[in-house]
Amino acid sequence: MNKSDLIDAIATEADISKAAAGRALDATVEAIKAALKAGDTVNLIGFGTFYVGERAARTGRNPRTGKTLEIAAAKSPKFRAGKGLKDAMN
Repeated sequence: MNKSDLIDAIATEADISKAAAGRALDATVEAIKAALKAGDTVNLIGFGTFYVGERAARTGRNPRTGKTLEIAAAKSPKFRAGKGLKDAMN
């Protein structure tokens, strides 16, 4: 399912126009991104939790030259599925 398929499904389920569904989806994604950027978590009961994971700095190796290099610490978005979503899969 891609974004336009998701918009179609939202519009059908909520009985709203595709334009309104697209704006709602975009607003939801932007709100989640803003919360994560601020260091917050987003809990959607029954669906899951979006949170920021941290990766420590580490030493890597260039596979072509074999030279070692330092990889900086980084933050990355993560998602943990909730019980309702897990139960829906089984």
